[in-house]
Amino acid sequence: MDAALRRRRMSLFVLFFVPGMMFASWVTRTPDVRDLLEASTATMGLVLFGLSVGSMLGILSSGALTARFGTRPVITVGISLQLLATPTIGAGAAIGSAWLTAIGLGLMGLGMGGAEVAMNVEGAEVEQRAGVPVLPALHGSFSLGTVAGAVIGLGAVALHLPVLWHLLMVTVIAVLAVLWALPGVPRSQASGPVEKSHHAPVWRDRRLLIIGVIVLALALAEGSANDWLPLLMVDGHGFDPAWSSGLFAVFAAMMTIGRFSGGPLITRFGRAAVLGGSAALGAVGLALVIFADSPVVAACAIPLWGLGAALGFPVAISAAGDSGPNSAARVSLVATIGYVAFLAGPPALGFLGEHFGLRLAMILVLVLVALAVTLTPALRGIGAAETEDAARQP
Repeated sequence: MDAALRRRRMSLFVLFFVPGMMFASWVTRTPDVRDLLEASTATMGLVLFGLSVGSMLGILSSGALTARFGTRPVITVGISLQLLATPTIGAGAAIGSAWLTAIGLGLMGLGMGGAEVAMNVEGAEVEQRAGVPVLPALHGSFSLGTVAGAVIGLGAVALHLPVLWHLLMVTVIAVLAVLWALPGVPRSQASGPVEKSHHAPVWRDRRLLIIGVIVLALALAEGSANDWLPLLMVDGHGFDPAWSSGLFAVFAAMMTIGRFSGGPLITRFGRAAVLGGSAALGAVGLALVIFADSPVVAACAIPLWGLGAALGFPVAISAAGDSGPNSAARVSLVATIGYVAFLAGPPALGFLGEHFGLRLAMILVLVLVALAVTLTPALRGIGAAETEDAARQP
């Protein structure tokens, strides 16, 4: 890897880290935000719906915007919206306004939905140029950001720091990191979807759609924990808010470990075996959290949940990029499916949780993760050499 490619990769590490830190900072304060808003579970679902609306707008526009302008402008705008979102969420909580909080979450969803798809296109390009797995470590950087955000949030909860001041502090840190990272992303990076292709539309590829189902299930497993894990442990297992924030930090730490160890494991055992095994661990962890009545057992299952969800998104994105020609369009499609599940699925779980309780609502996630385990053999045989052969076909 030459110096320019190393700088580009390091910039992406930082740009993946920052959204994780900001998102986890919000997640660790969800019990406090709920109390400040005096919101029921259903009302919190509506507040989270702002995240869904913003993410849908960002996701649906990101592919076309990346194709038109390249990755760097889309990443810049998306990250900027996230930097604006966190103080807006804090202000909404401080004045007890569910609407302002929902608007802040909408800005966060819009920024994440737009920037993250473009960053995955950029990351897939770096991975192909480097010739080694890069996306698991990039998503590991996002998880490392969630660990940092969760630890900061845990300290803020323990010190009774107001939500607004906590989120303002995190925003200042994020601004400094982004100012360093953005210059490392090439200005003229173009996305594949702008090019006319004689190949069939990528959504007609059956194996690519199977990859989409896998990423949908495992992204939902990750997103449901990011949005609901603290409240699930408070309401479903009787933990106090500080302990629930600590358990979320454990989940984020296991996500980080799983992602940073994913590259070497994939090189040794292959995508299908590694992803199938990790998803099976996630299914076991989810089942214990849902059905075990012992708070200790539920807490001990959190690491399995984290390890199980860790590799779904990055491995599926990497497989999509290698699954055939027009890799940028393939990455964009699968990333879009993943972010739909990651950002839009959890609010739906809130409505289910209002009627059946959060523990039972998570059964939907468990069923989808179990389905993903059965589909992972479809990733066998997908590789760079296969992609090059397919690209040479008339």
